[in-house]
Amino acid sequence: MSRSLSVVLLLVLVRSVAAQQPTDTATLAPVVVTATLVPVPANALSSAVTVLEGAELRREGIRTVGEALRAVPAADVVTNGGSYGSVTSLFLRGGEPGYVKVLIDGVPQVPPGGPGQGYDFANLTTDDIERIEVVRGPVSVLYGSDAVTGVVQIFTKSGNASPHPQLSVVGGGGTYSNSDLAVTLSGGGSVGDYNLNVEHVASDGVYALNNDYRNEAVNGRLRVHPDSRTDAALAFRYDDALYHFPTDGSGAVVSNNQHQWSRGPSLGVDLTRRFSAAVEGVLDAGWARENYLYSILPNDATDTLTFPYASSDWMTRENIDARTNIHVKESNIITAGAVLEHEAMAGTTLDTSRGRDNRAVYAQLLTGVNRPLAFTFGARLDDNDEFGAWGTYRAGGSLRVARLTRLVGSVGTGFKEPTFYQNFATGFVRGNPDLKPEHSLSWELGIEQTIPGTQVRGRATYFDQRFRDLIDYNGAASGANYFNVPGANVSGLELTLDAPLGSALHVAGTYTRLDAKVTESGSSTGPTALYVVGQPLIRRPDNSGSMSVSWRRGTALTALTGTYVGPRADVDFGSFTRVTLPAYWRWDASLSVAVVNARGTTPGLAARFRVENLFDQAYEEVKNFPARRRTLFAGAEVQLGY
Repeated sequence: MSRSLSVVLLLVLVRSVAAQQPTDTATLAPVVVTATLVPVPANALSSAVTVLEGAELRREGIRTVGEALRAVPAADVVTNGGSYGSVTSLFLRGGEPGYVKVLIDGVPQVPPGGPGQGYDFANLTTDDIERIEVVRGPVSVLYGSDAVTGVVQIFTKSGNASPHPQLSVVGGGGTYSNSDLAVTLSGGGSVGDYNLNVEHVASDGVYALNNDYRNEAVNGRLRVHPDSRTDAALAFRYDDALYHFPTDGSGAVVSNNQHQWSRGPSLGVDLTRRFSAAVEGVLDAGWARENYLYSILPNDATDTLTFPYASSDWMTRENIDARTNIHVKESNIITAGAVLEHEAMAGTTLDTSRGRDNRAVYAQLLTGVNRPLAFTFGARLDDNDEFGAWGTYRAGGSLRVARLTRLVGSVGTGFKEPTFYQNFATGFVRGNPDLKPEHSLSWELGIEQTIPGTQVRGRATYFDQRFRDLIDYNGAASGANYFNVPGANVSGLELTLDAPLGSALHVAGTYTRLDAKVTESGSSTGPTALYVVGQPLIRRPDNSGSMSVSWRRGTALTALTGTYVGPRADVDFGSFTRVTLPAYWRWDASLSVAVVNARGTTPGLAARFRVENLFDQAYEEVKNFPARRRTLFAGAEVQLGY
């Protein structure tokens, strides 16, 4: 099937290019901040980066960040069930879900003692997103723990320069009693701008028993620039998501009184002061607090099989990052910074409240920025209360060997600290306070090529990663249940194609070949053991890819997207056996039409339609948890303003 995907992409490209008139019009590369902490064009970076624009995602009817990430190379999005609200994890370049650092407006979102699947993308919608930057490869040198295989940073909408408020209302509904409503108010002036968004999502789910889901969030961003040298921004978010799921770990429907709940606020402050043309100072501060609850109760008075259980944990993460950027001549930037972090967890799954502090210093040199030959060098030293000192580094280069050909390469290290639960869990599971961080050594080489006379651009990247001291769970062990034992090697090839063909047609595609194998066995044994020498890591397909074709005509945008996921290993917790999930294609189609364009006081109206799983494909992303079948959604956006 991987060969079929490549052939389809090639045929579409060849036929489209053959029909296109040559053009020398250049497409400006997006400017990326996440990869280096300073604005650099994506086509000048040694890192592999994907930028997703929020406006484009909404036009295509993509309503969650998890769905949007399916188009990113080497990004395997896995949903633990077909219902809206099901835990949604990201496996980037074959790493664990917890190996991806997730930030919203610079504030880390992955809780330090959080669930093992890493950040849950199920509850993050695209309603208030300006853009998403995805950096693949280790970035611990800038972000510390968790940035082992990459960073996903979400930037929310800013306001506008209009002194008159602008109001946008988006709503709709569809299959599974799915409903969506988002209201956005924005405005601004000469010294600043603001944006406020309130959203609500709900669904009855796919099971006959209680499978209800609802998600509310409030997002806001306030920016001020009192003079030409000073910029400041305050971003805040409060999320509240409740998900009922009637299944047990084997997928069997057993309960109508089981649910999980997450809620909490986060705040982020970004202050930049340009002291001169060569020197600027940046201060980033973040605070996030999240409450995770789980509860299961008997179905009724006659139910003697369901064991009542409830847990509630509060997790807090605070950080301050102060740095200086020094511009040396025109193409060199030196960054030096220091970080203070405090993490805490309190609740029913630990023996007592726990906290730890982390201190770090880092430095980075960018040389040759926007020149044919450019290099990136960085180093960082973390000092943590629990595991002591830990060093990371990264080095990369970009060489433009011809006007339309660029070679890139990099090498770096990353690490992930143990969660509070892995260190200090009590009760049925016992933590291990002596755990070391999981860590990696990675390198990659790539080539980027633009076809002469066109805007068609492709990139091929080979990467190789060594993961060591992975933390394994052994339920049969006496005493502690977590151990640093296994190791794994993951290598792969990423292919990307971006082909704007004239002003109307756009073709894009990705393909990833992945080889993820265990090199050192874990502490647990048996058919459900996750780390067995020579066995593949579960839920990572050897072959995956996507292709999309979009067509603009007037105010209408039509898009067709296909996602291919090849066979992959999983564990059947119903029969306690290892299984191989079959490959599948999923096709989605969307249509967006601006019925009336907003002009002055005249309201604007846009209609949007989307069909997910267009051909009603039956498949599973996790064994025994069927994915949603054909899903329809229809909605509209009304814009009011001056």
